Amino acid sequence: MSSPIHISAVIITFNEQKNIARCIQSLVGIADEIVVVDSFSTDQTVNIATDLGAKVIQNAWQGYSQQKNFGNEKAQFQWILSLDADEAISNELKTNILKIKTNTTADGYYISRLTNYCGHWIKYGDWYPDQKLRLWNKAKGQWQGLIHEVVSMSVAANTATLKGDILHYSYYSIMEHVAQMNKFTEIMAEDNALKNKKASLVKIICSPPVKFIKGYFIKLGFLDGFYGFVVAAMSAHATFLKYCRTRELQKHPID
Repeated sequence: MSSPIHISAVIITFNEQKNIARCIQSLVGIADEIVVVDSFSTDQTVNIATDLGAKVIQNAWQGYSQQKNFGNEKAQFQWILSLDADEAISNELKTNILKIKTNTTADGYYISRLTNYCGHWIKYGDWYPDQKLRLWNKAKGQWQGLIHEVVSMSVAANTATLKGDILHYSYYSIMEHVAQMNKFTEIMAEDNALKNKKASLVKIICSPPVKFIKGYFIKLGFLDGFYGFVVAAMSAHATFLKYCRTRELQKHPID
């Protein structure tokens, strides 16, 4: 049996007063420390987090991976549990994290993420199980990527999967999703341009319908009803925007 481990939960925030309390409260009993890296919120995020016992560090926004790695460096313990402010730990996941705290068998653990979209849980399609590596020994991995960042583990590291879900309270309205999609597709297009990835006309035409068919039909998104259709359609549209913007940057690079 391995030695017991201590966990630092790390959360990055900016104006998350409607989400942060739920996130922190879900960590009670499993996190030995809660670190909130706040990029100078103008709402009550910092006050709420502080009142709930979190260690709040303010740091100017550096980008998703950089901000999260900064938080990991400030964490007291070797094991990191990373959550976004709009996420929370399910009861089943909490039970299984407590088990591995006394018997750790891997260097990192993948966890499924169940998304609440406009008040409805999305249990099919591209959005579930949406497994992410969120609990790991920080000596064995760190965040990488401009957007949709991932934890890159060392070659020798071994990983496993934990049962239970991270509950993701994503968008409260379709228009909120549209606004975020516009922001993210612009960043993804810029990232593609920096990596010299091309977007052909064939890719622009074919990729969106393939994305929709995969999410809505092959992965059974239709079983989520109206919002299953919305999620599949929005994902297809995001694919269209990403490649259109990538092609635009090919022809008119940013100075």
